[in-house]
Amino acid sequence: MTKTRPFNQNTGTGWQARLELGFARRGPRSVLAYRRQRGPLCVQRPFYPEGGTCHLYLLHPPGGVVGGDRLEFEVHCEAGAEALITTPGASKFYRSAGPGAVQTQTLRVASDGALEWLPQENIFFPGARVGLHARIEIEAGGRFLGWEIHCLGRPANREPFSAGQLNARLELYALGIPLLLERLRIEDDRDLGLAAGLRGFPVAATLLATPADGVHLDLARACLPETSQGFSGATLVDGLLVVRHLSPSTEQARRAQVRVWSALRPTLLGREPCPPRIWAT
Repeated sequence: MTKTRPFNQNTGTGWQARLELGFARRGPRSVLAYRRQRGPLCVQRPFYPEGGTCHLYLLHPPGGVVGGDRLEFEVHCEAGAEALITTPGASKFYRSAGPGAVQTQTLRVASDGALEWLPQENIFFPGARVGLHARIEIEAGGRFLGWEIHCLGRPANREPFSAGQLNARLELYALGIPLLLERLRIEDDRDLGLAAGLRGFPVAATLLATPADGVHLDLARACLPETSQGFSGATLVDGLLVVRHLSPSTEQARRAQVRVWSALRPTLLGREPCPPRIWAT
């Protein structure tokens, strides 16, 4: 049974929300063992479309993030637990003329646990001011397969990220050792065009998989799209597979990420691809 324990309420200029989830193995199934929440962050009931793996959808009822909002996610996948987490739609970060919005994610995978973190894209409207920090911690024997997709501006509406700020940090640690530490800083559309930046593409996607080897690298590279509309690449360093896409659209980037995820899942996690039903709606 899920245990719900609320945090103390905080006040601020925007929504101050926090959601903490813990998954544990109970017999043949992985279950949502505890949930602590504050503010407008919640989850739907768990789904089990493939047996013992727990599928869960994160919800943010306000429908978007505005200046002054602070959202915190913390996920703990205990020993032997297997969970897949996604979102029903894109996360939208709206224009702010004043304070910025902050979103932090801390994902922990214990020994022999497996976590798939597969949210739909983040859309940063022109004028948004956002700080993102994602930290992934993996213990011995833990497995992780996840992605993040960032869309700067609204390319479908021909609205570039002409003003605003994005400061995004992505960190992955295995056994306390940093395998990936990176930062993406965008001030306006000038940074989007830099050769050392996003090369003029509004969408940047990153997929991480560990523990990985040469087999996983070959599988990922075989899935990379052959198109002149964007750039893709895959690298393997110290057991961490990193797959990146620069794309003109979120649809193209998402399709590429799903192809790689589908190819990696059987060998990395021992499970055939089972796309969440929400992706088809």
